Amino acid sequence: MEKFNSSLRGYNIKEVNAFVDNTLKEYEALYAKLKSQDVELSNLKGELEHYKMLANRQSEPQVVSESSEIKELARREARMIIDDAKRNASKIVNDALIEAERTELHAEQLRRNMIVFKRRIKAALQTQMQTIEDLDEIKLED
Repeated sequence: MEKFNSSLRGYNIKEVNAFVDNTLKEYEALYAKLKSQDVELSNLKGELEHYKMLANRQSEPQVVSESSEIKELARREARMIIDDAKRNASKIVNDALIEAERTELHAEQLRRNMIVFKRRIKAALQTQMQTIEDLDEIKLED
């Protein structure tokens, strides 16, 4: 969990902003990777369709047999790529969710700290206002 230095108004805003920026960059990189894997998967599906069309065009038994083997190999490879992409996508989504949860917890802690800070400032100001009013009463009595 990221730790931030405290400053006069709570946590150091630059550190918090840098952390949020870094988290966004990591998420964007993971998202871009997922998109590129989707494109690769789409390309492989296109190639598979191409091989299916080639297999359908062949009329000789030997060629059909070789086409069937090629199709089966392509199917296995496509299944492996799809399974790998699903595993990677799940990991990326899980990592992003964990990071989002961490960020949300941190944001909630910052909100709580802000409330406490506001209460303390308000109490200090009320004390000062009471002191000012007490000074007015002292002057009136003289």
